[in-house]
Amino acid sequence: MSATENKQRLGGHTQLFGEQLVTIKDLNDFKNELLIEVKKSLKENAGQPAKKWLKTNEVRKILGISITTLLTLRINGVLPYSKIGGCLYFDYEDILKVMEEQKRRHNQWPAK
Repeated sequence: MSATENKQRLGGHTQLFGEQLVTIKDLNDFKNELLIEVKKSLKENAGQPAKKWLKTNEVRKILGISITTLLTLRINGVLPYSKIGGCLYFDYEDILKVMEEQKRRHNQWPAK
C-alpha cells in the first residue's frame, strides 16, 4: 500500500512505521500543511495575546508605559483589574476598550 493510500485510509493522517521511508514529497506536503495551519492561526489571533488575563509587566509592554503610569490608570479607575493574592490581572478586552475610548483624531480640537 502506498503512502497516499495509507493517508487516505487514516483520514488524511499518515502513520509512519519503522520500515517506511519518508520521501522529499512527504516532507514538502508536511511543510505546506504546517504553513497553512500557522497562517490560519496567525489570522485568527492577529495581534492578540494568547491569553485573556495579563499580568502587570505584560500590560506595561503592550502599552509601552511605566509602572507608575499603570498604577495611575488603575487608581483612577481607567483600567479595571482583578487582584488574586498579590498578583494583579488585567483583561485584554478591557485594555482594548480603554484604548478605543481614549482614541483621538489627529488635529481634532477638544469640545468646549
